[in-house]
Amino acid sequence: MVNRLNPIQKASVAIILTGMLLIVAIPLMCFVTVSFSNATEMSQFPKNLFPSGTVSVLVAPEENNRYTVYYDYHDGNGWTSIITLSDAKKLERHFTRQYAVTVPGEQLLKDFAATRETGEPRVFTYRKDTFYNFTQFFKIVPNAASGLKNSIIVSLLTILISLTLGSLAGYALARYNFKGKQQLNVGLLIVRMFPTVGISIPMAVLLIRMGLFDSLIGLAILYSIPNIALTSWITSSIFIGINKELEEASLVFGGNSVQTFLRITLPMAFPAMAASSMYAFTTAWNDTISALILTQKNQTLSLVVYKAIGTTSSGIQYAAAGSIILILPALVFTFIIRKYIGQMWGGVSM
Repeated sequence: MVNRLNPIQKASVAIILTGMLLIVAIPLMCFVTVSFSNATEMSQFPKNLFPSGTVSVLVAPEENNRYTVYYDYHDGNGWTSIITLSDAKKLERHFTRQYAVTVPGEQLLKDFAATRETGEPRVFTYRKDTFYNFTQFFKIVPNAASGLKNSIIVSLLTILISLTLGSLAGYALARYNFKGKQQLNVGLLIVRMFPTVGISIPMAVLLIRMGLFDSLIGLAILYSIPNIALTSWITSSIFIGINKELEEASLVFGGNSVQTFLRITLPMAFPAMAASSMYAFTTAWNDTISALILTQKNQTLSLVVYKAIGTTSSGIQYAAAGSIILILPALVFTFIIRKYIGQMWGGVSM
């Protein structure tokens, strides 16, 4: 029997859900706005909730073919004088750095010449370069491009190691009875309890001895340690539910154990593999502290973004743009495998 909510309960649930949505959505929207803001907009307070796609400036003609550019910070003080110049290159540089407007300086001077016909100031509106902060992130933040490549490689290696060893361990736990099986199950759980950063320092010592310190494979091995345990737990529960008669039929028709596992058992456990790969990917992709301890030259993107936030040479809007770049692959990866996770949870569509 299904219990239906009365109007008061429905209203209460709606208010709670709306409040939770606002708590998450508003800070996230502000963060996205920062990533699309130019240098001048970063000094505005309070900031707009949604990013602006255009920039408006007030231009007044001066003597010697010079122009004064004014900007409204929306602080109640009206238009504020920013710069006075006549050089096309300097004008272009100013608009690019301060307003993220990539218009040639000659074109700007040509536009501003209209103010000399009347001798009065005039407002000009230009469209911002939407992805200016994102391109600048790779230009001015050290190791940004290599960090993105390193993160992709480390994440793929972590998935490969975790799924290979974890699925084999999960299959052994599901199909075979051996001495110490229960203790092994508990041991895998204990390994999962350790935070990755907790084993980073002893792992650093081992990797130095093995010649793998500051290497992508060494970082992937560290990330794989807790994920092998998690993968074995997830896959073992799926392997238990797979009918043994299917494997026996494969053996009867001439298949060996490896062929049976790869062609029969593994495809049926693919939803569990997809879920395990998601955990392995997020562990490797989002980690910062372990990468800080174990790498010097081969930094990952999350570590590059972390360092960019604390530097004074790059604006916070560039670090925010780098954070968006860091978030997008995780969202895309989760979106791709969502249907397989739904199958593992009883066919629930996501």
